Amino acid sequence: MAVTSAVRAVGRGSRKIFDIFVAEVPWTVSSKELKEYFSQFGSVQRCQLPFDKDTGFHKRYCWIKFLTPQDVQNVFQKDTHILEGAKV
Repeated sequence: MAVTSAVRAVGRGSRKIFDIFVAEVPWTVSSKELKEYFSQFGSVQRCQLPFDKDTGFHKRYCWIKFLTPQDVQNVFQKDTHILEGAKV
């Protein structure tokens, strides 16, 4: 599976956020598109797609933050994730 299975729970008071690391994000995919895609698996709280200051392009990886661990498990139930024809 291309989506990294490392999940961490970050405690913020009584609220926790669960995130996944996604690699090999195509250059043409935006954070909005990533959030829309992963929303089918659960409640996406945030999509963090870092950019390179020198090139202006994103770094081809991101973190997707979900509300519950079940949302993350839903992502892992699918073997392959394809965005714009590329496996992430």
